[in-house]
Amino acid sequence: ANGARLPSEENFVGILGEHASPLRGNITAAMVQSINTKALVTLASVIRRPYLASPQIHVATISDVNYGAMKERCGIRAVIFDKDNTLTAPYDSVIHPDAALGLRNALDAFGQSHVAILSNSAGTMDDPGYKDAEMIEKALGVSVIRHNEKKPGGLREVLDHFGDIDEASQLCMVGDRLLTDIVFGNLYGMLTVHCDPLCKGAENRNDNKIASVIRTGENAALYGNWFGGRMVRKRTLPHALWPGEAECPLIISEGDANERIS
Repeated sequence: ANGARLPSEENFVGILGEHASPLRGNITAAMVQSINTKALVTLASVIRRPYLASPQIHVATISDVNYGAMKERCGIRAVIFDKDNTLTAPYDSVIHPDAALGLRNALDAFGQSHVAILSNSAGTMDDPGYKDAEMIEKALGVSVIRHNEKKPGGLREVLDHFGDIDEASQLCMVGDRLLTDIVFGNLYGMLTVHCDPLCKGAENRNDNKIASVIRTGENAALYGNWFGGRMVRKRTLPHALWPGEAECPLIISEGDANERIS
């Protein structure tokens, strides 16, 4: 499962310069991805416990996270990334310029065997023969976890993929969707990092329209300046190993250039 080839720095630059076509069958993939029975079932739990959708960390992009500190000081042993609008434009296999540095830093900190992608399209039963997963692995140099149950399900397959991780608290889940990525991580005690969607406007033209509408609603509900959002954020679940941003800073500020490039 960990056989994806790690690209060199030159390959990363080359990937950024390519204009590869979107993944095979992106329209069909967008349609089937809308049907996520696990998310629908879990919605009842989120209604009762809305703080499950509140991340421990919120950043603009994955490049704003200090992965070295996450591994060395926070007890995290592996990082799981969502793909669409987290690493790439929707249904594309080319690393987004705003995410390239973050992915490289995560690979440098954790090693290729402990960084993976968990997508609700590539690597699932909606991906015949796992062709999309293989294309992504070749392009990004990161393994795509094969799983039958979509997020917020699939923990067993994640643990099986890494092999040497016994506790979900040793994992970090990074993604742009609150009701799938963040709920998945919080349900099992992972460190959760929510990023804003990479693409907007014309750049986001291939996005799943239903997912885009739901994402906008999720973000408005949690981050909007209203009492409900503020109450949910105040009840964000603590992480078992990470003591919090004050004691173990993981968000790279604009002035921390050395941390960003490390």
